[in-house]
Amino acid sequence: MSTDKSNNLDSTGNIAQSAGLIGVGTLASRILGFGRDIVIARLFGIYIYAQAFVVAFRIPNLFRDLLGEGAANAAFVPVFSEYNIRHSKEEFWHLYNILLNILLIILSFLVLAGIIFAPFIVRLIAPGFMASADKLQVTIRLTRIIFPYILLISLSAYAMALLNSLKHFSVPAFAPCLLNISIIVCALVFGEGIKGLASGVLIGGILQLLVQVPVVYKKGFRFSFSLDFKHPAVRLIGKLMIPRILSSSIYQLNNFVDTFFGSLAWIVGEGGVAVLYFAYRLIQFPIGVFSNSLSQATLPTLSVQALGEDHRQFKDTFSFSLRALFVVMLPASFGFIALAKPIIITLFSGGRFDDYSVVTTARVLAFYSIGLVAYGGTKVIQSCFFALKDTKTPAKVAFIALATNVILNSIFMFPFKISGIALATSLSAILSFIVLFIYLHRRIGDLGAKQMSFYFLKILIVSMLMGTICYALSLRIGIIPGHNLINFIKLVLIIICGIIFYVLCCMLLKIEEAKKVCFWLFRRK
Repeated sequence: MSTDKSNNLDSTGNIAQSAGLIGVGTLASRILGFGRDIVIARLFGIYIYAQAFVVAFRIPNLFRDLLGEGAANAAFVPVFSEYNIRHSKEEFWHLYNILLNILLIILSFLVLAGIIFAPFIVRLIAPGFMASADKLQVTIRLTRIIFPYILLISLSAYAMALLNSLKHFSVPAFAPCLLNISIIVCALVFGEGIKGLASGVLIGGILQLLVQVPVVYKKGFRFSFSLDFKHPAVRLIGKLMIPRILSSSIYQLNNFVDTFFGSLAWIVGEGGVAVLYFAYRLIQFPIGVFSNSLSQATLPTLSVQALGEDHRQFKDTFSFSLRALFVVMLPASFGFIALAKPIIITLFSGGRFDDYSVVTTARVLAFYSIGLVAYGGTKVIQSCFFALKDTKTPAKVAFIALATNVILNSIFMFPFKISGIALATSLSAILSFIVLFIYLHRRIGDLGAKQMSFYFLKILIVSMLMGTICYALSLRIGIIPGHNLINFIKLVLIIICGIIFYVLCCMLLKIEEAKKVCFWLFRRK
């Protein structure tokens, strides 16, 4: 085996191990997130307090994407990775301090502005809330209370960017667990009302930041106040970040667009904002556990490979990432479609989450699932552009997706009600994935589209068969509201049967990539 191939296999194996580590942390966070959502659903249903929390939490989530999964990966990680290799430790930490101080100044201003202009922000995001004075006021109050979380989560994300560039993934991966634990505890302690939700978010934000501080100091960080806007790396990060912020803003605007249309209760039905939230949270489970972890772990390797003139290893890494994504995301998509109602009944049914809530949320989950592969695939392809220090192309494509989403929302919300909004989101995500793939092909040459399409088709057929089996089993076994523990056992058995069937089909069809993914994900050094 050649040296290039050996190096590429090693780097691919390291990516899978890093992705696995991140995935374990994300899995723990997502499981706790489900616990959080179950508590919120049963305490508040899909009604006033649940809707207020969803809208109020949109702004912090925007900044988490901009400075967490977004700018931290797109701008900070490639530059930090390069500085760690090509410059001294003193220069590396000096740059980190400069950027930290710039962030502190900008974020403090944003928090203050957000608290002052909260009434305008809520009316802009959820105009339908103006039809209910109580709902509007509760949402404004909650927005003002949790706005400082933006500062906490952004600093936590900045620490994550540093640790990821140094290829330390464990602590940042598990830090989000603390937010979910905090919200669960506070919501249960304080019960109905906004006090528990607000205090849970703020305490969780503090814990997420504090848990990373000792690790950052252990790596060599020492705080010093220094501002140098003319530093070459600061300028480079600024150039990379501006289009990435635009790109992420457009991506988040898709969520805001969904919230905007979802708040129009007289068209889409009551509780639309909360329904979209609960369904999308389920979709985010495989995205967060696998595709986000994969793209996050891949980026440092792609950033190093992009420094060379030969893009062969770069293409191999991309091919591995996308094939790994198909192996996991396609069966997950059809699993969600087949088991949408049983999943919603098992997780959320009870308390104030009534039959109307179950049926509506299940339909939205099924429509969101159509775009699951595209959601994850887009993140993988975006990582390639970010590694190439091209943040403009993803921004352009994200704008196209946003415009498509607005148009389709306006059309589909009338015949399909709240489900039409989920369908519009899925279709715009599929368009985004296809366009990004075409642009990447033009940028670096042949990506093996024919082989990738054939591989995709095989996994698609197996996944459809698996989904059919799961749906038939759910009808046969029967999952009905009011028997949560029994329902959970039944659902787990159905999922296990589906996984066994899927794995056996992959073996019969000799899908070697599926075996490689399993081997790499569970290999130990």
